[in-house]
Amino acid sequence: MRILIFLLFFNIVSSQQVLLNNEDIWNFEFEQQTIKSIYHFKTKNYYSTIEINRVQKKSKIVLRSYETGEIVDVILDSSSSAKIPFFTSYSFSSDENKILLETNVYPLYRRSKLAEYYIYSIPNDQINYVFNDLIQEPFFSPDGEKVAFIYNRNIYIKFLNKNIIKQITFTGNENIINGLADWVYEEEFGLVRAFDWDKDSNNLAFIVFDETNVPEYSMKIFGNNLYPFQYNFKYPKAGEKNSSLDLKIYNLENEKISPIDLNIDKDDYYYIPRLRFSDYSNKLFIQSLNRLQNKLLLTSYDLGLGIIKRVFEEKDETYVDIKEKIFFLEDDDFLLTSDRSGYNHIYLVKNEEKKINQITTGNWDVDKLLGVNKGVVYYSSTEDESIERVIYKISLNGKNKKSLSPKRGFNGASFTSNYKYFIHSFEDNSTPLVYSLRDSKSGKLVRKIIDNNILLEKLKAYSLSPKEFSKVNINGEVLNMWIIKPANFNPKNKYPLIIYQYSGPGSQEVENRWNTNRDFWHQMLAQKGYLIACVDGRGTGFKGKKFKKITYGQLAKYETEDQISFAKYMSKFSYIDKDRIGIWGWSYGGLISTNCILKGSDIFSLAIAVAPVTNWRFYDTIYTERFMGLPKDNKEGYDLNSPLNFAHLLEGDYLLIHGSADDNVHLQNTMRMVEELIQEDKQFEWMIYPDKNHGIYGGNTSIHLYNKMTNFIEKNL
Repeated sequence: MRILIFLLFFNIVSSQQVLLNNEDIWNFEFEQQTIKSIYHFKTKNYYSTIEINRVQKKSKIVLRSYETGEIVDVILDSSSSAKIPFFTSYSFSSDENKILLETNVYPLYRRSKLAEYYIYSIPNDQINYVFNDLIQEPFFSPDGEKVAFIYNRNIYIKFLNKNIIKQITFTGNENIINGLADWVYEEEFGLVRAFDWDKDSNNLAFIVFDETNVPEYSMKIFGNNLYPFQYNFKYPKAGEKNSSLDLKIYNLENEKISPIDLNIDKDDYYYIPRLRFSDYSNKLFIQSLNRLQNKLLLTSYDLGLGIIKRVFEEKDETYVDIKEKIFFLEDDDFLLTSDRSGYNHIYLVKNEEKKINQITTGNWDVDKLLGVNKGVVYYSSTEDESIERVIYKISLNGKNKKSLSPKRGFNGASFTSNYKYFIHSFEDNSTPLVYSLRDSKSGKLVRKIIDNNILLEKLKAYSLSPKEFSKVNINGEVLNMWIIKPANFNPKNKYPLIIYQYSGPGSQEVENRWNTNRDFWHQMLAQKGYLIACVDGRGTGFKGKKFKKITYGQLAKYETEDQISFAKYMSKFSYIDKDRIGIWGWSYGGLISTNCILKGSDIFSLAIAVAPVTNWRFYDTIYTERFMGLPKDNKEGYDLNSPLNFAHLLEGDYLLIHGSADDNVHLQNTMRMVEELIQEDKQFEWMIYPDKNHGIYGGNTSIHLYNKMTNFIEKNL
């Protein structure tokens, strides 16, 4: 009996000794299984996904039955023929007879890339290069007979049936970009491909970016050669000049490029973040903003008549968000979301803005428009809880609303082409991703597709703690928060506290979702005896317009106040050691953690800032001016919330980290902060990662970075 008790005790202790470490975390040992690149066929009742083996350099596209999940066919397999390359992405032509394959990808910035591309013809079982060099943004025409792409900042079209390539523009150079967005559009509007085909594949509309007057930023790339080299690129900082724009259209029949004269106040078209042809008519729809981004227009241009009309307009005293998804109906009425009611909701715009009907209502936000079919709209929202997502369907008249989500948590949906089914994704704090097929009318389960039970079994050996979600009253607002406690937490003991936050406009860190790698690092710190907490303060998202836009004109003010107040609130709990409270964050979160250690030295004794903005004057036009206005009009807003002006207040332990090749938040931010601290004779620690961008990763970098932060915390907190 004693032996049995001893063995039981030994097994319990042994299981508790399995601890997380940065090597396992950042080598992705706890990565969950996901479904990659779902494509819903229009011509058959199947869907396809890509299966990639990066170690063996093998990839294939498999076709599966919705109802059974069985593999019906392997459409393409790189291991079946030497002619088929190892590919990492694919897309079908509209008739689904051709596949565009992407391989040998070279990332440029956050979303842009250079790559090799092939076209595989399914009926002919033939494969050919799109172009015998690295290109950007190849895009099938609707008839599937052509591919437009960018090479050296010029537009080309490949005519697939004739196997010939025609160069369309010839002006591309170091200052002129045809059909491809400049850096700031890519980063802040998420736009890379700046061209679109009309529905008949006879016209190609595109934007020309002229960067001639945009100031350059220069950063040194150290590399492995004897001499480093300078990398220069156009980067408009707040208040500086942006690219000038021209909107043009190429007609394939007469082979001519014509300008589209918008013939309206040019400031209304200062930015053109989206352009798209209607699926139903011969109209090009242009989404535009003025420079201050407080007025948004949707304009239609009729190719046949040459007539321009404003079909939708939205204004705000602060700023207006672009419309990420607009769903056009057959008569060119359309669906979009707007926060004009105080919360983000779905609207039906009819007869070129002559009638606007609000479809959803309530004190909650629509997160995503997911689709529309036969008078039924599908969307995800925060209706149940702002830290969760639920899938709903509703009629265009605002009636017959029904939830399609089986339970509370983070629900997502990818609908089949005929909207009979949807592939449902679900996760919450204790459940990694689960995929299932569900009926679109009722939400009922058809079959399970994938779960991550193997990962859950693997994690049973580790002493992980649940995230405890709650709400807290801070500075007159009810805020969402979570806390992670050590597995052996004893409320009679005192623990150091680390606060994590991002805090950027419209962001959300308090979510009822499964763990990211950063969450596993927080779990590792909890195993070491730290409490980790997070609160989404004022300015973050999914709690209505007023809550999100309160920070307008003074970014970092309310966010810093809320994090300091939250730390003081947490310090009142008997189990928190009020003399050992730290805060950390990345990018925007690095700005807030820096401000907190300076302005909240009475409560924070430690801060880590990774790649922080230290003065909004150093950041780009589109993002900064959207939330702050122009520097010349808001001097106090820019300066009073910049940590550069408060370096003299540093009292605690401060670690500053940056990548030297950060094209987004420039190293200039950290170097200026360092200089201010030196001149104030303030001691601190800092780390520069050579040639690393804003994400600071690659090789052993992530492991080194998180070990650096772990050691700093253990030494000083």
